[in-house]
Amino acid sequence: MKRVLIITYYWPPSGGSGVQRWLKMSKYLPENGWQPVIYTAENAEYPVEDPSLEKDVCPEAEVIRRPIVEPYNYYKKLLGIKKDQKVKAGFIDESGKQKGWKERLSVWVRGNFFIPDARCWWVKPSVKYLKAYLKDHPVDAIVSTGPPHSMHLIAMKLKEALNLPWIADFRDPWTEIDYYDDLHLTRWADRKHRRLEHKVLTQADKIAGVGWDMAEGLERLGAKHVDVIPNGFDWEPQANPEATHLSSEFTLTHIGIIGANRNEHQLWQALGELKAFDSQFASKLKIRLIGQVDQSVALSIESCNLQDNTEFISYIPHDQIQQQQASSQVLLLFVNNTPNAKGILTGKLFEYIAAGRPILCIGPEDGDAARIISETESGVTVGFEEKEKMKTVIKDLYERYLGNRLPSNENAEIEKYSRKALAWEFAKLLEKAQMQTE
Repeated sequence: MKRVLIITYYWPPSGGSGVQRWLKMSKYLPENGWQPVIYTAENAEYPVEDPSLEKDVCPEAEVIRRPIVEPYNYYKKLLGIKKDQKVKAGFIDESGKQKGWKERLSVWVRGNFFIPDARCWWVKPSVKYLKAYLKDHPVDAIVSTGPPHSMHLIAMKLKEALNLPWIADFRDPWTEIDYYDDLHLTRWADRKHRRLEHKVLTQADKIAGVGWDMAEGLERLGAKHVDVIPNGFDWEPQANPEATHLSSEFTLTHIGIIGANRNEHQLWQALGELKAFDSQFASKLKIRLIGQVDQSVALSIESCNLQDNTEFISYIPHDQIQQQQASSQVLLLFVNNTPNAKGILTGKLFEYIAAGRPILCIGPEDGDAARIISETESGVTVGFEEKEKMKTVIKDLYERYLGNRLPSNENAEIEKYSRKALAWEFAKLLEKAQMQTE
């Protein structure tokens, strides 16, 4: 069996979305002729932890954990945060308080001195360790996955030293990510980010991305060709009988982080107006938000008089999520309302599709998410500002719910987004990368 070194920051016990792609991809690589060798951090600072994911680590995987110096320890000291308290993902704010000078300074320091990200201190010791390791334990190819994009820099240094086939896998963009401008970069720092990004895009043997719009963006930035291998799901649709017991209420469920740029205020207004107009709708409506939620979302919900209809759940282990999804009447998918919205393709979309419940997506109607929802006939996408259309769609879903006519999705196109099928696609890409370097 061939061996592939996978350089990833996120690995169990990490929870959340960042860990899913390569935890699941590596699970199915052995049956496609590749043994995964995972290189990851020993003492990482994860926003959430989920020990239930340990069971998905395939028996054939060799896992190498090495110490990492986390700048977040200094960040916590600066802001007076308790050592055992988790740092929230991205720029999510649950407090609602205006950011003070310490918070603003920490963001500026992070953007301008930790390039490309807060894990940049791990690059040099990782390269030194892996060069020695690979002499005695050779591999046939390397995969790096980012963010954090420091993982690509580790792989690039190994490529330069050992000339191994290398695939750089982008789960999110680098300089085109939605919060890039929020880093308040100096011209010098911006140039360095772009220089490193271009170097990765041009030196990797293959570039992989999760969506078509992202692929076009990476090609504009220097990649010769980007292979699109989307995220996927790792269970049979409605495989858990317990999960098929639908809620008796008209439940609209969102699973995952909702930052300020995913606060779909037009949707909350639409639901608030429908509630005010129809007392029966008001009594049956249940909104479930599972995951970290920005304070702006809670304020919008309250302003639309939906607080009594809304349940906030901070986190649910991944092995319980299928039941939550399949028991909901409708699943909510929010695309970030940012310039790169067309290319945002979150991992939860594919698990929603596998759950078989109707999806209401708020985002670009010509975006990648809308494309897959249409292809799999799994729901409907409505534009950010289309409040009246949102009301029409919700009323139709509600009438179907009352008549017990909400459809369960059984489209055959769903299967190609299974993690097993996608691992086979990635194994083919590994073979191509090998041929390219021979």
